[in-house]
Amino acid sequence: MAAGAKGRDDRVARERARVYNARQEYYRSRAQRRTRDNLIAAIAGGALILAAIGGQVVYFTSGPGAPEPEPTPTPTSPAPTPGPETPAPTPEPTTTP
Repeated sequence: MAAGAKGRDDRVARERARVYNARQEYYRSRAQRRTRDNLIAAIAGGALILAAIGGQVVYFTSGPGAPEPEPTPTPTSPAPTPGPETPAPTPEPTTTP
């Protein structure tokens, strides 16, 4: 009877070890998946933020949010008209020799 009990104890121990190893593998794979999912979420979040910033820049530089260009008034000077010329001074006779 002792031989049967020993075989049964060995079988139970093997089953317990198998379940233990399966549980360890399950938790290890869950940890790897969480790490991978966090990395993917960080990359997607960063891409989303960059897309939002890029959209705002495009909207405010060339879209309907851009200020309307206003023409600056250019000074309109008429063509130069010939005005009265300044007469040259006429020499006056001097009294000194």
